[in-house]
Amino acid sequence: MTPTTLVERYLAALERADLDAVLALFAPTARVHSPLYGERPAAEFYPLLFADTASSRLTLRSVMHDTSGARVISFWFRFDWTLADGTPAPFTVVDIAELAPDGLIESLHIVYDTVAVRDAFDAQKRRDELA
Repeated sequence: MTPTTLVERYLAALERADLDAVLALFAPTARVHSPLYGERPAAEFYPLLFADTASSRLTLRSVMHDTSGARVISFWFRFDWTLADGTPAPFTVVDIAELAPDGLIESLHIVYDTVAVRDAFDAQKRRDELA
């Protein structure tokens, strides 16, 4: 699978909140490093993300891949995220994926500035804890 195909499949599955389709792109022991959720196994990260999401719309801006032979790709996209409580929390993000020899994602580092998202995210989490 080409880097662009992998990214397109990932973003389409992420936008649909399709857990099985997302996890099919990850190695079984893959980890995700997120500014909001911390580091955790992919199989734990995505159910948490999807539970916190009412809807999302993802717009790919660019896919970059290493030309030296390293199995690394990065992709830049707009994440128009609506939290489960209906609060909009849009941001622009770069994901950096380290790939296993079979082409599955071994590690995903999510990089974005949380200043515009953090307050809404934390407020939703506090409401969830009180419920």
